[in-house]
Amino acid sequence: MATVRWLVTAGLVALLGAAPGPSPTPDPPPPQPPPVLDQADVDRAVGRLDATVAELMKRTGVPGVSVAVVYEDKVVHLKGYGVREVGKAARIDADTVFQLASVSKPIASTVVAGAVGVEGWQKPVSPELPEFRLKDPWVSSHATVADLFSHRSGLPDHAGDLLEDLGYDQEYILSHLRYEPLAPFRASYAYTNFGLTAAAEAVAAEKNVAWEKLAEDTLYKPAGMNDTSSRFEDFAANPDRARGHVEMPDGTWEPRYVRDPDAQSPAGGVSSSARDMAVWLRLQLANGELDGRRIIAEDALTLTHHPEAVLSPPRAPAGRTGFYGLGWNVSYDDEGRLRLSHTGAFALGAHTNVTMLPGEELGIVVLTNGAPAGVADAVALDFFDVAQTGEPSRDWLPLVDALYQQEEDAGKSATDFAKPPADPAPAKAAGAYTGTYANDYYGRLTVAEEGGGLVVRLGPEPQTYKLTHYDGNTFSFPTRGENAVGPTAVTFSPDGKTVRVEYLDQEGLGTFTRD
Repeated sequence: MATVRWLVTAGLVALLGAAPGPSPTPDPPPPQPPPVLDQADVDRAVGRLDATVAELMKRTGVPGVSVAVVYEDKVVHLKGYGVREVGKAARIDADTVFQLASVSKPIASTVVAGAVGVEGWQKPVSPELPEFRLKDPWVSSHATVADLFSHRSGLPDHAGDLLEDLGYDQEYILSHLRYEPLAPFRASYAYTNFGLTAAAEAVAAEKNVAWEKLAEDTLYKPAGMNDTSSRFEDFAANPDRARGHVEMPDGTWEPRYVRDPDAQSPAGGVSSSARDMAVWLRLQLANGELDGRRIIAEDALTLTHHPEAVLSPPRAPAGRTGFYGLGWNVSYDDEGRLRLSHTGAFALGAHTNVTMLPGEELGIVVLTNGAPAGVADAVALDFFDVAQTGEPSRDWLPLVDALYQQEEDAGKSATDFAKPPADPAPAKAAGAYTGTYANDYYGRLTVAEEGGGLVVRLGPEPQTYKLTHYDGNTFSFPTRGENAVGPTAVTFSPDGKTVRVEYLDQEGLGTFTRD
């Protein structure tokens, strides 16, 4: 779950009253209706936040949360809750930095807007990024920055993420997307971290600067976002940082993993504090201005808020279409008000949400240091319910958490490897399987004898997985990393010439051939 996948994104947009796919919008959307909220409405919602956050933390066990609310260019709530790391006393405060995961995407679109203005979004990516190629040469040469930021390139859902899990760097991943099958260009939607990353890196290459420096010079420094960075090393070096936590089988939370997202920095590599995110919210809601200074051109920033890709058609006669813009989920409510949002999620320990009603000059950002359990989204959904209607429309936590659970379950093997056949066929002698197997996309796979059994090694700095026999020529190993799906099958062909790794074969790319 390198970031929120399509299922969760579409589900959240649907819960907000719109359904989540792609075609460029030729004309801008209509102007926003007059605001209907006032200070009392916002005060009511802000007044409930402490109790809401405390309740959701208690129900889930998520150890730390930080929240910022902006209304009419003022920060009306800025507060941390809980601890940076379980078992340690240090508390979350407004300056504690969190990994943002996919909330990095609307920040990246802000940077691109500042760097290229309006026209730059329509520039093809390939001239600036020669290593980036797709399966169809015509699509490769025509895919623009806007196409990739709005996930309408035709790449499959989360293309390249498994390569990142195996330890491949950005250059390798972008150069190997050409093996991925393509859906119709500009007529299909699929959420891709490395598609968006390619677009952002192309913009940086045109400016002859690293993406991380471009983000710093275009947005972070001019806005005074001093604790915000697109480099993992800066997050890791900050003494006031929130450690990522995952929930254990007994319901406790532990800081077991470290997630380095540098390979997909524009799509998921930003770290920031609630205080800095409040500055960014102010800039967004003030159309690119901050304290009387123009940081981002208004027309360029506004373009990022336009619908670009349809996530799904309406599911009911009274339903409305939801969209993806340039780094944003875009929807409209019953009053025609624009609603912008994005969720971020690392299965290894982060969950974040940003939601704005630009016409009301109101926005909230929620940062947490736990793997997705629904808290960040539920806080934001509850907040806007109370602001708009005076009370929550429902208990959001189980609904949102169910979407994450559904997403997690979707990738699991249909085989229960904990229950092998009563009378399994024996495996062949180890020598029938050992050796090196090649794959154009995933590189080499080595099978070797180790510790009295077989192991598989994958990745550029080989990761070792112990094989457990299941039945005949089928074995399994437990997956690891951001996109882990539990045990997965490893099946050798009867003639020993190929081996298929189940979880790597989502797009038909998971078969390795013996050298």
